[in-house]
Amino acid sequence: MHTKIYKFVESSLFKNFIFFVILLNGITMGVETYPYIHEYIKDELYIFDQIVIGIFLVEIMLRIYAHRIEFFKDKWSLFDLIIVLISISPANSMFEIFRVLRIFRLLRIISIVPQMRKIIMALVSVIPGMASIAGLMSILFYISAILATQLFGEQFPKWFGSLGHSLYTLFQIMTLESWSMGIARPVMEVYPYAWLFFIPFIFIITFIMINLIVALVVDAMNELGEDNKAEVEVVSKSEITALREEISELKALLVEQRK
Repeated sequence: MHTKIYKFVESSLFKNFIFFVILLNGITMGVETYPYIHEYIKDELYIFDQIVIGIFLVEIMLRIYAHRIEFFKDKWSLFDLIIVLISISPANSMFEIFRVLRIFRLLRIISIVPQMRKIIMALVSVIPGMASIAGLMSILFYISAILATQLFGEQFPKWFGSLGHSLYTLFQIMTLESWSMGIARPVMEVYPYAWLFFIPFIFIITFIMINLIVALVVDAMNELGEDNKAEVEVVSKSEITALREEISELKALLVEQRK
């Protein structure tokens, strides 16, 4: 019985069915955002949502039975369990936030698709490097915000009147959204040498620091590609070895038959 359930849970048919249910549930949750449609078929949507929760509960129980203690050692299985527990939370006002978090059911697609899991793990591996860059950016942002407040705050209190205003304005400048005509040029009309502040800030924060983060992600993706190639090579070598063994066995049988 246990072996049959294990094979069923690990079968591609079962995984594809769960994948289809998650996608269909995502579509229905999108439909709920249209009030006129939701009001018309709200009972049907509620029934379908309960069916989906039931399917997820059965799936989790089958996986726990099939994998037993190993289920709780796998981080992706625990991730699925947490998402399902959120789904079955009460829908009253006290737990309304959990009902809103139902949308996170769609994240279960990540745990189902192996390639997505590899990408997420690759991104997680670069978090320490990204945290270091983010820390350096935060220091530069803080220093720049203090400078901007002291330099331009008196004439442009809306943009640089306080530390918070300056941080937000500098974030807008970092994204290059209306930074020139909207902020820099008006400031330069009052402070002609303000470009000595804005250009180095954009060059360092936008072009250098952001590209460092991109470089980390690209490097992680390259490592992922190399790992995939290594896996393919290992599989190919094992297949070649198996073929050679089969050929040797066939040769031995032919020799015996000739004798």
